[in-house]
Amino acid sequence: MQARDIADPLRDNRPSMAHSPPKVVVCGAGIAGIAAAYYLAVEHGLDNVVIVEQGNPLSLTSDKSTEAYRNWWPGPDWAMTAFMNRSIDLIEGIARATGNRINLNRRGYVFATADSAKIPFLQTMARTAEARGGGPARFHETASSPYVPSPERGFDFPLTGADVITDTALIRRHFPYLAPETLAVAHARRAGWLSAQQLGTVMLEAARERGVKLLRGRVVGIDAGERVRSVHVEHGTERRALEANHVVLAAGPMQKEMAQLIGVDLPIFAERHHKVSFADTLSAVPRSAPMMIWLDGQHLLWNDEERAALTQDEEARWLLAPFPAGVHGRPDGAHATLILFNHHGDAVDPTFPLPEPPPHYAEIALRGMSTMVPALQAYAGRPSRPYIDGGYYMKTRENRPLIGPVAVEGAYVSCAFSGFGVMASCASGDLIARHITGNAPPDYAPAFLLSRYQDAEYRALLDKWGDGGQL
Repeated sequence: MQARDIADPLRDNRPSMAHSPPKVVVCGAGIAGIAAAYYLAVEHGLDNVVIVEQGNPLSLTSDKSTEAYRNWWPGPDWAMTAFMNRSIDLIEGIARATGNRINLNRRGYVFATADSAKIPFLQTMARTAEARGGGPARFHETASSPYVPSPERGFDFPLTGADVITDTALIRRHFPYLAPETLAVAHARRAGWLSAQQLGTVMLEAARERGVKLLRGRVVGIDAGERVRSVHVEHGTERRALEANHVVLAAGPMQKEMAQLIGVDLPIFAERHHKVSFADTLSAVPRSAPMMIWLDGQHLLWNDEERAALTQDEEARWLLAPFPAGVHGRPDGAHATLILFNHHGDAVDPTFPLPEPPPHYAEIALRGMSTMVPALQAYAGRPSRPYIDGGYYMKTRENRPLIGPVAVEGAYVSCAFSGFGVMASCASGDLIARHITGNAPPDYAPAFLLSRYQDAEYRALLDKWGDGGQL
């Protein structure tokens, strides 16, 4: 899409800003920005919405996702669960309206452990999730317990909540590919994955049909005195001002710098994350498997010869050290497998193109996942055509997004989606649209405002927050 193909969003001789309808500029055409434009134009009927994007839509971090979703979230309250339930409702609505063009499934997330001490943790998590609106907790402690597997395809599956299985025979019957040491699994049911590119494309197509304009360019300034008045865009040698009385900052990894254009310092930071995809020619991960997460820390699996070599190599000896819990993966299409192992989560400054991945990342991820799925050990030292990509997780301290107005009148942020931007996109777009149009926001809306950090009780809560739900 070239700039010359897009109608000029500026209009002459319009009434004063105080009496004119909303004129919205969305800065960023990642999935968060596209969702904001979609809900403003398609669901709330606004006629003057422009998306500004320097590159191609959905090309920076939105296409680096594992494309998964879940309503299984830790606390300390119900807000994230309610937010994700709303987003999943909206995603399912899009799937139904398009004949499931977005390839949505409901296979679930399976959290597994070989540590008996974690069984009470899983049981407590399931009960807590139920109390927060995630669906009922079911416990399976015998081989005859009526556990129902999730379907491989489709998303109209009645079970929500989670099933905690502690009978090893039942685990082996339904998950024979998991490590034989596995003692317990928790199967979160309102979860699965979809095509993020198709979801974004569907929303962008519908938004453009409703009159949303996509303008190629870089946002270089925002005129915001008492309130937002215009957005300055540079494209090549051309610079123009787009009149606006509302601006949505949805710039992904560039969000902190974007917010500084209006004098707002956002409490967000970046982590670099990678994933590896490889051709699973041996079908070590069954094509019908769910998303799988290993809850135990581990030492990577090395044979005696490899271990001896690593011991002698000062630069590689760190590969013998303990690695954290949380390696996760899923089948990808007919022949591939995706694996993520976030063992390198230090804060960084986002730069593009993305720097080289950590040393030996494909091998580390593969060996880490093979602890959970032993059949993957067949690829040790020789993964089949591994492909590594990744992006940046933009995060707040407590790993909750920022969605809504900021101190500058007419300015809104939609950001800090960490590793859950795809699953959160629809609810975030809906929430931004409600803020701008004055429609009643949902009860969870205050939990995602920037102003939450001005509340003394909330700041005190941060010091004992605990798990932020990061995978």
